[in-house]
Amino acid sequence: MKVRIKFSKFGNMKFIGHLDTMRYFQKAMRRADIDIAYSTGFSPHQIMSFAAPLGVGITSEGEYLDIEVNSSRSTKQSVDALNHVMVNGFSVLDYRKLPDQAKTAMSIVTCADYTLTYREGYETDRTFEQLSEAVHAFYEVPDQIEIVKKTKKSEKVIDLKQLVYDFQVVLVEGKPAFYVKVSTGSSDNIKPELVLEQFYEYLGLELQKFTFQTHRHDVYTGSMSEGFISLNDMGEVIE
Repeated sequence: MKVRIKFSKFGNMKFIGHLDTMRYFQKAMRRADIDIAYSTGFSPHQIMSFAAPLGVGITSEGEYLDIEVNSSRSTKQSVDALNHVMVNGFSVLDYRKLPDQAKTAMSIVTCADYTLTYREGYETDRTFEQLSEAVHAFYEVPDQIEIVKKTKKSEKVIDLKQLVYDFQVVLVEGKPAFYVKVSTGSSDNIKPELVLEQFYEYLGLELQKFTFQTHRHDVYTGSMSEGFISLNDMGEVIE
């Protein structure tokens, strides 16, 4: 049976990298007595894959890992068992059965959305209205936003407009913040911080490191033309 687990990552756990997160959940499966399946061969390992690795320092309420199990308790029992062994900073939110033919979350992710809030001491002196007007001029008015995207091995020109599905100013606790929905996956992966870097460059400002705290809301599959679906909506509750 294929199972998709949704979890949140917050507090000090935001400083734990992806590999350590993966190792932690491998141990949590054993401690929670999840009947997880193992691969065959000389060195068996738990059949587990994560949807989209989260960058260090980012919090999230929409992280996913897919596992295969030999048998399973109900969704509620499994969530309770996992949360019983979770450390502060990780919380399991859901546990759902996937169709037998379902592809792994990692292979179908196309999009993720985030809110970026100003850290204390880095607040902007621009009002909500001023920032909204600037975002409109930067993102909504032009047909293209060509930038040079740098990777470890190369540089290439991309049209940011085609890979950013939503960008707007929002209020968080009465203060301006930014909501952004971007392409995520193996082919076209855009970090939300890149959008803010380009926006600040458009404003003629330098974006200082650590200006924003980034929080991921959810991860999706689908497209702009057909619509995006949360990975959590692809499974069914186990009674």
